[in-house]
Amino acid sequence: MSGGVDSAVAAALAVDAGHDVTGVHLALSQDRRAMRSGSRGCCTVEDADDARRVAGELGIPFYVWDLAAEFSEDVVDDFVAEYAAGRTPNPCLRCNEKIKFTAVLDRALALGFDAVVTGHHARLADGELRRSVDPAKDQSYVLGVLTPRQLAGAAFPLGGMTKQRVRAIAAERGYAVATKPDSHDICFIPDGDTRGFLARRLGALPGPVVDAATGTTVGEHQGAYGFTVGQRRGLGVATVDQRPRYVLDIEPVSRTVTIGTADQTGVGEVRTAPPTWTAAAPELPLRAEVQLRAHGAAVPCEVRAAGDGGLRLLLDGQQRGVAPGQSAVLYDPDPVRGDRVLGQGTVLGTA
Repeated sequence: MSGGVDSAVAAALAVDAGHDVTGVHLALSQDRRAMRSGSRGCCTVEDADDARRVAGELGIPFYVWDLAAEFSEDVVDDFVAEYAAGRTPNPCLRCNEKIKFTAVLDRALALGFDAVVTGHHARLADGELRRSVDPAKDQSYVLGVLTPRQLAGAAFPLGGMTKQRVRAIAAERGYAVATKPDSHDICFIPDGDTRGFLARRLGALPGPVVDAATGTTVGEHQGAYGFTVGQRRGLGVATVDQRPRYVLDIEPVSRTVTIGTADQTGVGEVRTAPPTWTAAAPELPLRAEVQLRAHGAAVPCEVRAAGDGGLRLLLDGQQRGVAPGQSAVLYDPDPVRGDRVLGQGTVLGTA
């Protein structure tokens, strides 16, 4: 129970269904005195109080589990290391993989519970992970890393309703969180300044900005970690032809950030690390749809095995802004079952 409206309603629905429910709030922040600022931040004093208040109204036991050390190592440190290596990680996906459905689920099962119920907007149908019925709030992308064992111990009661309905249920029950803003951005960077956060962790690491269109150095940056593939704004350079430039590549050893024009950004093939599958591993090659970033649209592709155990995704059309470190989440291309998540692989490179 994060202290938000989604987990509050998820808990209420679990109680309504007749389950023996215990509310758990995860203390993930190293700063226990942090206060919430609008829709930014997590694990604040207010969030814990909001979660405790809802648990009290439901009449269920409520506990706070301190997982700050695990979160710092598995999510925050991983986030910093990935950016230092020139990649763009998704910390929400890593949190689901390492914290909510590993550390929390393992502890819950050891304590005799049957499942972990969360407020994620996704569905489980016959053990299969599927998109939410509310496409604007669908979170199946950040759950695509879960294994069959983890899904067997999960419950997502909100996947069959819209966010508007979730808020309506909370309002009907008189929960103060009914109108609480949704959290957004990166929860452990409450001011939203990712570049500043990384600069404090990694320090100044200057390097050149090279324009692929002309082959010349057009500027210098103070840290390649401040860029991501596909980025257009904030490049801090001026080009002779005044055409917009986008980040094409980040080379961490030489600290070179390569930029180029829009027609240089498209890729037709994506290579991934060894995948995780939400069910039994399918036979390859296969047709699928792939979502290449959290809020991107799924595109058709052919999935082939790569020699290193990873995947080769041959896209039906050119795609822009495919960043190494992001997750390529595969969906069933069948018109009837197209909302079913097959699995995912971390993007290693493109061609």
